[in-house]
Amino acid sequence: MSAPGWLDARSGVRAGTAGGLAAIEAHPPAGAAKRAPVLFVPGFTGSKEDFLPVLAPIAEAGYRAVAVDQRGQYESPGPDDPAAYTVEALAADLMIVVAGLSAESGGRPPGPGVHVVGHSFGGLVARAAVLAGAAGLGRGRGAGLVRSLTLLDSGPAAIRGPRREGLMGVRAVLAAQGPAGVWRQLRNDDDRELPPDVLAFLERRLWASSPVGLDTMAAEVLAEPDRVADLALLVDSTGGREGLPVLVAFGADDDAWSPHVQAEMAARLGVPAVSIPGAAHSPAIEAPEATVSALLAFWRRVDEPVGPGEPSCPAR
Repeated sequence: MSAPGWLDARSGVRAGTAGGLAAIEAHPPAGAAKRAPVLFVPGFTGSKEDFLPVLAPIAEAGYRAVAVDQRGQYESPGPDDPAAYTVEALAADLMIVVAGLSAESGGRPPGPGVHVVGHSFGGLVARAAVLAGAAGLGRGRGAGLVRSLTLLDSGPAAIRGPRREGLMGVRAVLAAQGPAGVWRQLRNDDDRELPPDVLAFLERRLWASSPVGLDTMAAEVLAEPDRVADLALLVDSTGGREGLPVLVAFGADDDAWSPHVQAEMAARLGVPAVSIPGAAHSPAIEAPEATVSALLAFWRRVDEPVGPGEPSCPAR
């Protein structure tokens, strides 16, 4: 999170709301070709600001780029009810935002729908939203209003390894010591030298987030079942235009779900897997240019016409 200009990357970015959730967004410049909107969904302990470095460059390419706080995160309030922070509950919030963005786009070419990017825990929520939409609307491109899905540093199921132990520790400290104890633990576990403004923001974000939400989201990450086979039913990997386009992208040095685990998930889905050099678990901050490049290449192949014999998504 020490990438230069992270918290200063607000040129052309404005604050607002989307579906009742706090949001920041960047709009394409006047005269630019308007493309389908893009929605970014943050992970556990994250917020909309995690995508600041990529919003303006994506808007410059013609996409309305929107990032939200999920319910209970930073500037999106939430109740003291654990049921409000399950993957399913947050997925319902997400689909409200998707429906609103799709309606606001007016169904302009290349058609209705929203490109959704879910980071880490946000990827689990985005996956659940797509599956819920498909169950309600039947199979088909976008599983409703989701035009494409990018799973960014997000895995097939519950997190394992050292990160799992760390999350279990966070829950124990949160119960015993509250946000202050969690902040101390997070700082003890992080050996990076972060600028004072970044540290101040991260602490402010943690204190502003719902403790009940933090605990429940952590529990959800620890218990998420493997739903790759369910998602694979919606994916058309044959080069057709009826299945849901999916991209799996991850930092080359991701220390949450390993790159190997994520590449294996992509193989099970039959979709592209993109490794982002120079990044670990936060590519949008650690390697924004490479992240933007990977996303734009994927979306353009989704949105633009496909010639005879040409695949609908980049080859792995």
